[in-house]
Amino acid sequence: MVERVTATPAALALIEQLKAEYGPDLMFHQSGGCCDNSAANCYLPTDLTIGAHDVHLGHIGGVPFYISASQYEYWKHTQLIIDVVEGHGGTFSLEGNTGKAFHTRSRLFTDEEFAEIEAEDRQRKG
Repeated sequence: MVERVTATPAALALIEQLKAEYGPDLMFHQSGGCCDNSAANCYLPTDLTIGAHDVHLGHIGGVPFYISASQYEYWKHTQLIIDVVEGHGGTFSLEGNTGKAFHTRSRLFTDEEFAEIEAEDRQRKG
């Protein structure tokens, strides 16, 4: 199975830090760019409602990761790689006060990987 979203060791360490502070029930949503640019934002499940138009990409650090369907259409050919940079991230994301920010990088899937993803999508849709 091809992972649609992965995380660097720095991102995994920051996720563990946030779990220690806020508890294990966290979630990520890839921002569409309105307020926090195109960033991976970390939330408590009570801070954001996941809807029918959100796509579950997978888990990073044991935390579910979602993206809006419209953003997924734009990014579906790429693997999202969640990293950390120094500085302040989105005002809505839980790491905002740590002096670090989650940062989304990406790489194009190979033709073989994308064919596998398309097959998984067809199977899921029935």
